[in-house]
This record gives sequence, C-alpha cells and structure tokens, in this order.
Amino acid sequence: MSPTEIRALVDHYIDAYNRKDIDDMLIGIHPHVEFKNISAGVVNARTNGIVELRALAQQSLSLFSERNQKIESFELQGSVAVATIAFRAVVAADLPNGLKKGQVLNLSGRSEFEFQDGTISRVTDIS
Repeated sequence: MSPTEIRALVDHYIDAYNRKDIDDMLIGIHPHVEFKNISAGVVNARTNGIVELRALAQQSLSLFSERNQKIESFELQGSVAVATIAFRAVVAADLPNGLKKGQVLNLSGRSEFEFQDGTISRVTDIS
C-alpha cells in the first residue's frame, strides 16, 4: 500500500468514528482485526475480529453525547501508521468510573494502525 492509500484508510476510519457511523467505519477493516485500547498503561478494551469491534463500537455510542478525534500529526514508522490524536468528548450520563453527565473530556494520545490485504488489521489506541 502506498502512503497515500494508508492515510486515506485512516482518515476514513476516523471520520466515520466522529460521525458515529459504525458501518462506514468498518468498511476498510480486515475481518480479523485486532483492537486494543491502553489508558495509563492498562489495557481496558480488547477485541479480536470485526464482529467484536462492531459490538464495542456500538456499546460506546451511548457513552458520549459528542465525540471527536482530530489527527494532530501522522507518520509512517515502517509498516505502522502512527497518528497523534486530540480527543474531545462530552459524557452522556453519569458513569461508574466517576465521570459525570455533561463533563467535557480533552485527552491526547496516539493511535497505531497496521495493515493487511489493503485494510486496517490492527488498531492500538494509547492515552
């Protein structure tokens, strides 16, 4: 895959995520995709396969009344695309972890993407 094709796949994935369009988000995803979310050094979500990723994405829709990921920087490191991400969200309801409805989250982190057969085969979100 060319760097332009890789960037287009990542942009499409993030744009669909921001629009909360799960079907569109999964268009460029490999059937055996691996997803992992790491926060403060702890893995707090992990999926294997597109069915599990779809279920996690569907479940997370209700967490935030608004959410947006913005790519601050993007680079290829060998076969891995690394995007520095600014994440902003508004909590939709009081959550068990102490977040309150209406609370605004502004986080920064990075997302690492790996590819197989012209699709995204691994996503690791790190914050």
